[in-house]
Amino acid sequence: MIQVVVMNGGKALFGGEDLLGLPGAKWIDVLHPTEEEMKGLGERYGLHKLAIEDALHVDQRPKLEEYPNHQFIVLQGFTSQAHDVCELTLHEHHFFLGPDWLISVHELPFEGLEQVRQRVRDEPQATMERGVDFMLYLLADALVDRNFPVLDRFNDELEDLESAVFENPQPEQLQRIFELKRSLVSLRRVLSPQRDVMGFLARRGIHNIQERTALYFRDVYDHLVRLYEQIDAGRDLVGNVMDGYLSMMANRTSEISKQLTIIATIFLPLSFITGFFGQNFEVLSRREFLWVMLVSVFGLPIALVFWFKRNRWI
Repeated sequence: MIQVVVMNGGKALFGGEDLLGLPGAKWIDVLHPTEEEMKGLGERYGLHKLAIEDALHVDQRPKLEEYPNHQFIVLQGFTSQAHDVCELTLHEHHFFLGPDWLISVHELPFEGLEQVRQRVRDEPQATMERGVDFMLYLLADALVDRNFPVLDRFNDELEDLESAVFENPQPEQLQRIFELKRSLVSLRRVLSPQRDVMGFLARRGIHNIQERTALYFRDVYDHLVRLYEQIDAGRDLVGNVMDGYLSMMANRTSEISKQLTIIATIFLPLSFITGFFGQNFEVLSRREFLWVMLVSVFGLPIALVFWFKRNRWI
């Protein structure tokens, strides 16, 4: 059976420090790692110094590195704030996988990890006895699956934004489009290299990975492929929304120019008529010419409006 030890800032919160020295398989979860804590674990389990250094520094690239007695694995995932899907929180987890021990290191609390821990408590026979590599699968699966709700929210907002753009385009919509685009780029940058990591773990013959567990990592790989496809679909949708916004703004500008042109066309002959009769005082002294001017001033705009309507220009 696997012994579970949860550590936070050098203190054991669950399991106890005494379990570290007992024989048998162990899962050690380290939250907010300190240099002294990682140095102690490194001496106890023979962790490589380069791997320890990487575990103490966040913003590592997802990767799988082989060391003499263990593998060092970096996986990442995202969660988003409830009020704004673009406010992404990056969860970076570092894993040390040995023959009968697994050390998970992370800076931020993660809901998926808590659910895995609860599953271990509820189903010890179905989880712990399968080995520490199966525990690694559960943690990787929880980390990857948390990205699906984020992308679903992205797609929902993009669809709503597309409808709003075609109904009434506004300048603030363009800013939101760029925010969604930047967030999708961040998702793609993180999740894309993780496919290679899961591809390696899904292969047979990997040290410390049982053949039966490799099949489960293949399932996580399929999930990453689906996520990558959703990201590509989201990027295409962002492009469509952007094109729709620019098209609607161009149509609005064209419509305004059309209306202004019609107004200018109506007032152009009026300017000519008033200017012509206004400079001929002798003509205006005769009553018949005065009526001609008045009829022209009122009749010509009406005739132009009917003509524009007949040609469907307005």
